[in-house]
Amino acid sequence: MSQPRLSDTGRYLRRLGFDTAPPPTLETLRQLQKRHTAEFPFETLSTLLRQPVAIDLESVERKVFEQGRGGYCYELNQLFLALLQTLGFDAQGITGRVVMNAAEGAWTARTHRLSVVTLSGVRYITDVGFGGMVPTAPLLLDSRDIQHTPHEPYRIDVNPDGYLLRAQVGDEWRPMYLFDLQRQEEIDYTVGNCYVCSHPESPFMGRLMVARTGEGLRRTLNGNSYAVHRIGHESERRTINDADELITLLENEFSLTVPPRELLRPAIEGLLV
Repeated sequence: MSQPRLSDTGRYLRRLGFDTAPPPTLETLRQLQKRHTAEFPFETLSTLLRQPVAIDLESVERKVFEQGRGGYCYELNQLFLALLQTLGFDAQGITGRVVMNAAEGAWTARTHRLSVVTLSGVRYITDVGFGGMVPTAPLLLDSRDIQHTPHEPYRIDVNPDGYLLRAQVGDEWRPMYLFDLQRQEEIDYTVGNCYVCSHPESPFMGRLMVARTGEGLRRTLNGNSYAVHRIGHESERRTINDADELITLLENEFSLTVPPRELLRPAIEGLLV
């Protein structure tokens, strides 16, 4: 089955700071992932507004490059995989089950998309769509060691059903998501995305979550709770109780072109009740 192709690779690369196509090396992958999480925000404005989310590549490109938006895993990791394959990386999409903040031993729905990249026989996972705890560097799949990134350390544990990604937050190794290497087709992503963007029990429905990385920091917005997490420092947190202030924050701190205020304001006001 042929892979969908980007309509304008040069435009994409320029957003990531490349004038020409870089070679498919580990250093390139590291730079792409770090820059991607800083340039293209994770955001759920569409599900806040209870709008359907199209995840075909053409729709994702239009949303990100022409409408000035970000997206979630089915959008951002779809886009990133297409870029990697265009650059000549041996890369394929896989899926996982988010267990962050779930009860110990929880077996959640398969609703996260990421990718696996093989370089000279060595396998890495790469992910640019996991919200406020997205890894900012590729991670060795077959290593059980602690792996440092420009932000938090991570490690990948093996379990009977595949792998478990953990992140070190303070002194705690928190579970992020379970995943395996099972082959995925477009229908698998379509089914997962349909649940995420339309099922009444989806944790994304009617909820505002936004995240963007920066040099030595992460910015996150969960509802009306805004935080800046700086490496080695106490997090800065504040609650925003004005809809217009929150919309301005989306524009200024996350560089989003938001939907029309008359459409967005009522949904945000509903978060402030």
